[in-house]
Amino acid sequence: IRKDLERKANWIALKAFSLGKSLFTGNSKSFFVQQKNLQIKYK
Repeated sequence: IRKDLERKANWIALKAFSLGKSLFTGNSKSFFVQQKNLQIKYK
């Protein structure tokens, strides 16, 4: 279970990094929509 959590944390960190990168390059709009849809599904 612990390894699974670590893997998830790494994945989230990677997502946050790619989000920051796409924000920087200006490709964030579609990414933001995807993230919002994902968050809604999780709740």
